[in-house]
Amino acid sequence: MSTVCLTLQVLLLCRLLRAQQQLMPGSCNFELGTCGYTSDPEYGSWSMNEEGHLITVDSAFLHDQKQAVLVSPVLDQQEWSCVRLVYQITGQGSLQLHLRPDRDNFDYRLWNANKSSDSWLIASVDLPNTTIPYRILLEGQPGSGFGNSVAIFEIHIVPGYCIGHHMYVDSMYAKHFQEVAKLTSPMTTEPMAGCLSFYYHRDQERGNIFSVFTRDQLGHYEELWTPEVYATAGWSLVGIDIKAPHPLEVVFEVAFNSARGGYVAIDDISFSPEFCHTDTEPTFDPSMANCDFEDGLCLYYQERVESKVWSRVSVKPNAYRIGDHTTGTGCFLLANTRFTSRPGYMGRLHGPFLPGNHKYCLRFYYLLHGFKKADNALVLYIYDENNVAQEKVWSLADTSRAVWTKVEITYMKPMRSKLVFASICKNFWECGLVAIDDITVSLGDCRITTGSFAGQCDFESGVCGYIQEKKIDKADWLRVRGHTPTSYTGPRGDHTTGVGYFMYIEASLMRPGHKARLLTSDLRGSLSPQCLIFYYHMYGTGTGILSVLLHYGSTERDTLLWRRRGEQSVSWMRAMVDYHCDVRHQIIFEAIRGPSLRSDIAIDDIHFKRGPCEDPGDITPYSGFSEYFNEIEN
Repeated sequence: MSTVCLTLQVLLLCRLLRAQQQLMPGSCNFELGTCGYTSDPEYGSWSMNEEGHLITVDSAFLHDQKQAVLVSPVLDQQEWSCVRLVYQITGQGSLQLHLRPDRDNFDYRLWNANKSSDSWLIASVDLPNTTIPYRILLEGQPGSGFGNSVAIFEIHIVPGYCIGHHMYVDSMYAKHFQEVAKLTSPMTTEPMAGCLSFYYHRDQERGNIFSVFTRDQLGHYEELWTPEVYATAGWSLVGIDIKAPHPLEVVFEVAFNSARGGYVAIDDISFSPEFCHTDTEPTFDPSMANCDFEDGLCLYYQERVESKVWSRVSVKPNAYRIGDHTTGTGCFLLANTRFTSRPGYMGRLHGPFLPGNHKYCLRFYYLLHGFKKADNALVLYIYDENNVAQEKVWSLADTSRAVWTKVEITYMKPMRSKLVFASICKNFWECGLVAIDDITVSLGDCRITTGSFAGQCDFESGVCGYIQEKKIDKADWLRVRGHTPTSYTGPRGDHTTGVGYFMYIEASLMRPGHKARLLTSDLRGSLSPQCLIFYYHMYGTGTGILSVLLHYGSTERDTLLWRRRGEQSVSWMRAMVDYHCDVRHQIIFEAIRGPSLRSDIAIDDIHFKRGPCEDPGDITPYSGFSEYFNEIEN
């Protein structure tokens, strides 16, 4: 929701009317200076208007630069706050708001505008609560050519969420029956949990409806509240508890369905992280149902111990089998008829109970070997408290074999319920091996993302700004899906989903010793340690070298951070690399082709985060004699 003030005089009046509001550090009206805001010297400069009141970046003064970045002083605001920008884009251009946490290599974009306007516009953007000091960045990028500029009149930071304003709707403005008036808040940038409060005044005929909804990023509505009376003598206070695991909008809706509709007014909309009512169900952590099986079965269990079907295993990968999904050398669960006492079986794996009336997103990975009929190899049920199956939410169709494949399921039940994984085999000779790993459960719809993921790339939608280094003896990293064309080298599928994209070098297109180098975009540097996590695949008798290098912008010599040489595993392996760099730099993934065609090297799921890295421990798979898997934990 945005408001337009048509003239500079009106804006000054708006500023005076808001003067009594509590302003937080980082607010600035550019009357007497820039309030500690500075232009990033690596880009163009913002300029104060000679008469004050605003700060601008104009294409005519950028010279060889494309944008100018305005950086706030360090802000240490641990509660939610709302920044309101009064801005204008003249001609072509864009304005972006970024959050720059201290000790972080990445800036997180919170808001973007790219539409020109003949008048000033107001934007409201939530700043999340955090214990880490941060700066806000305003990146103005006017289009090239004469007459393009971006201007900021005011930066106004106040406590609380950006929910809304004082508004009023009357049926006298309705042109048709059954018209609906909607007042929509900005989309929040983070999940919300707390109390939405507002005052309302209402005088409506029966049949005319006033309601409050939330709307998520998929456009799904959920009704929060509707009043019991059609008229109030004065202003009435309402408090509504909201528990949303994802970004959303708050929608105030009035529907006029009769000849005399009446009116509704609302005022003083606010949001507090404390719930309105003491009897509101306390929050819980759905990750209690997560398990990667590295340290046991977590909260999962089997029905009958004496006839276990599911076993926790660790394997040493070779040409016929791959390791676990988590690290490539860890543990996972396997249902295998060869280790049961009966020729056929039905093995159920029960998860912990989760509260009802919540939408859950379940993600897990499965691996299939050797089933002649895959129909019942793996089935997922939702059970109630009485151990009664309420719904079969997923079953395994005939699919790719011998590759970890990702499953995402969104479900919701009114009662307490639990996940039950079942593997069914009626005939010994039709059964094979089915495995599961990395079960995660979170609140919300799987299709909704929660905020920005700067520094994270799975290559599903592109190369995320990575750059190929072009030199005479350099080859390219290729983005592909599926298996690589040369036999006995390369992965069978990507690490992210099993059927998605990854980056790799094709040895048949290179000469021995030639390199392919993939560079990140410029990282700004940080005073604290950083952790780089990625997955790599080095399988083939002629596999060469994969290195991770640190490149400083002004030097030609690169610093080696991590290296692997020769064949490592038929599985995807996890790498965790600690490094420290407080100046602008790039990370380079360098692959060197080995002596034979069987030397493909692949990478996937690159993730940067504040360090140091967590110690994954040394997990070395046991090398035994089993035809299928090496270690079975009883």
